[in-house]
Parts: sequence; structure tokens; C-alpha cells
Amino acid sequence: MIEREFVAQRTKEYQIKKFIEEKLQGVGISQIRLKKIPMGEKIILETSRPSLIVGKRGVNIKEMTKTLKHKFQLENPQIEITEVKDVFLDPQIVADRIAGALERYGLSRFKGVGHKMMEQVMNSGAKGVEVVIAGKVPSARARSWRFYKGYLKKCGDIAIVGVRKAQATALLKTGIVGIKVAIMPPNLKLPDHIEVLQEATQVIKDLAVEKEKKAADEKAAAEKPKRKRPAKKKKEESQKEGAEEKAEIKEEATVTEAVPNMEEPAAEEAVPAASETEPEAPTEKAS
Repeated sequence: MIEREFVAQRTKEYQIKKFIEEKLQGVGISQIRLKKIPMGEKIILETSRPSLIVGKRGVNIKEMTKTLKHKFQLENPQIEITEVKDVFLDPQIVADRIAGALERYGLSRFKGVGHKMMEQVMNSGAKGVEVVIAGKVPSARARSWRFYKGYLKKCGDIAIVGVRKAQATALLKTGIVGIKVAIMPPNLKLPDHIEVLQEATQVIKDLAVEKEKKAADEKAAAEKPKRKRPAKKKKEESQKEGAEEKAEIKEEATVTEAVPNMEEPAAEEAVPAASETEPEAPTEKAS
């Protein structure tokens, strides 16, 4: 039946994830995803320390690929590693760090560990955070301690989809202690978010002030006296005008001298012509 195939596939994926978590314990793994591709199977690891997973010259990656191929009968497993940008906004890494701190320092400092981790999450820009530590803390009877700060949704679709949650366990002398972490990321848009716009009167006032300022500048530019020419330029212009007037006077003088020279020969020629035409008067002889 097809249902059994689905169950077998999911069981296989769960076993692969558990194997990788045990193999790479303490390297800050956030999420493990399995993806089917045409070339084979792709395993995506999101971690805060990618160099520890890769190893020197990729030795750890090659060894893990061979183990997955033989143990789980995978055709061509390909491991892809992505680095987590902000460590303190990932709930799984935060829960693992709290568990590591409790295993290292014990239950005597569990309050300091919880408050310190909560402050680091809020400093990273989260809207709200909640940390719950449950177990024999610090007495012989089991109880839970809750640390919270900021704004965190507890119900509705935002609490299911938007809020990031993770769990981790710490093995101590008194027994197992459970850690739950819930973080509301800074980029989460709430349905009841309202943006308050600025008052329109303020904008109108600013426009009126700008218009008045522009009108005053134009008026000042119109009333501004014209700039006087410098004395040197004025002197050069007067000299230029005087030279032009002298040149005009000289041209007029040359024209007046040329006109009489052309009229005198005509008069001289007219005199002999008149003498030729006049007849000689008869002379009377004395008796």
C-alpha cells in the first residue's frame, strides 16, 4: 500500500536527522532538511559553525557522505551547509547553548544563564522571548522556571506560524532538564499593526513657509541695485569711442579733398573750348 511507503520514507528521514545530530553534536546545528533532487538526495544543514562540520580539507564531509551512502542506502547524497546569520534569533541554537551552560556550570547558576541568554536575544532585535527550564531545578522536586521579556503571541495564527520555537535537553546528575525557547522575530508583521501618519496641517504649514521664503527671495533679487562697471572698463570704452570718432573724422576729410580735385580739370577744359568757338572780331583799319 502507498501509505506504508510514506511511513517508511518519513521514518528513514527521521533516522537520518537523528544520526546527523548525534554525529555533529555541539556544533550549533539549527535545522536539518532533506530534499529529493534528480541527481540523488540533498541534505541541507543550517549551522552557526560551518568550519567545524567541513573539517580540514573537507575530511568530515567526505566521511559523513560515505557513511550515509552505505548505512541508509542513499544513491548520491549531497551535503550542503548554510551559515545562520543571527545566532541569537534562532531558538534551537539558543536552547542548545542553555543546555550546554547547565551541563557545564550546574543548576546553581541556572537563573544567571537564563537571564543572560534572554538579554542577548533581545539585544539582537527580537520583539519578545520566553525561556522555560523544567526539571529538578534546584530542589529534589520537579518544577518549571519561566523567563520572559518583551511581547510574545500565545494564541492565534501568528503564535503557530510566526513565533519560532525549539526544545533541548540537558543531562545532569539530578536527572534530565528540559529547555523550551520561543522567540518572536523582529521582521514579523502583526495583523493589528497600525501606522500613525503625521498631521496634514504640519505639511501645509511647511509648504506655506516655503512659498513665503521663495517670494521674499524673488523680491530681494528684483530690488537689488545693478552692479557698477569698474573704472578700468569704463576708461577703455571711452578710449575706444574716441578712436572711432577720430577715424570717422579722417574719413570725412579724405572724401572732401577728393571731390575738388575731380572738378578742376573739367573747368580748365571748358575755357579753351569756349575760346575756340568764339569768332574773332574784325579789325577796322584807320583811314
